[in-house]
Amino acid sequence: MAAWAEVAAGVFQRRYQPHDVSVCVVRSTGGLLVCDTRSSHRQADELRADLKELGTEPVRWVINTHAHFDHTFGNARFGPGSDVGAPIYGHERVPAHLDAYERRVLAELIAEAGEPAGEWREVVITPPTVLVGAAMTLDLGGRAVELRYLGRGHTDNDLLVHVPDAGAWLAGDLIEESGPPVYGPDSFPLDWPATITRLRAALGAGDVLVPGHGAAVGAAFLAAQHEQIAAVAALITELHAAGVPADRAPAEGDGRWPFPASHLAEAVRTGYAQLSGLPGP
Repeated sequence: MAAWAEVAAGVFQRRYQPHDVSVCVVRSTGGLLVCDTRSSHRQADELRADLKELGTEPVRWVINTHAHFDHTFGNARFGPGSDVGAPIYGHERVPAHLDAYERRVLAELIAEAGEPAGEWREVVITPPTVLVGAAMTLDLGGRAVELRYLGRGHTDNDLLVHVPDAGAWLAGDLIEESGPPVYGPDSFPLDWPATITRLRAALGAGDVLVPGHGAAVGAAFLAAQHEQIAAVAALITELHAAGVPADRAPAEGDGRWPFPASHLAEAVRTGYAQLSGLPGP
């Protein structure tokens, strides 16, 4: 676990294990905005203690960049039912995603931990209390923060947090720096390139982007990863058109994938389903 790093004016990032997950804070005269809450109540309590290193300002706003457990399972320790009592903002599809996917993840974490599994049994899955559609602007007290949904990619509920006066974007898992982008069963590999196209079009000169996992990056890194994500979508489309079965496609494309083929089985499965007109994740 590293210390807080100021990645832009009044915007801080701290990287936590497990998962090298980013937690970000936007400081304002009105208090602190916290972006993502980690994987459990205990991890959220560690985060709450670490926030004291940034001063005495209260946490007034919490954002979930998307629904995955490593970004939301600490929500209960920040939300209206806690002593922090902050509203939690997330995309309007986060509650359904929590029910469809993350409850199963929590059950698996409890089962895999064996006994004791106290850290996971304590978790109360807590959805956002303020749901965001295409966009919303928060007034932090003399500082604006924009919440923007640009389309499907890592999930169908990826919410970008833009701090215009700092030239900073908190991008969640639409961007990955410490490993390749993660294509899960709830990902949209064919839509992801267009979503990144919209993000690149919105960037200002010199803007910094904080990925959900890894170090802060700039426009050049985003452009390179965009090319890789587009290559995945193109190869999935090509292999599907050629009639290559989904279970053989990762190996069939080996040497042409921009990421390890072993990481792309779900990308192929969900991409093929979309190309075949089957129900999505």
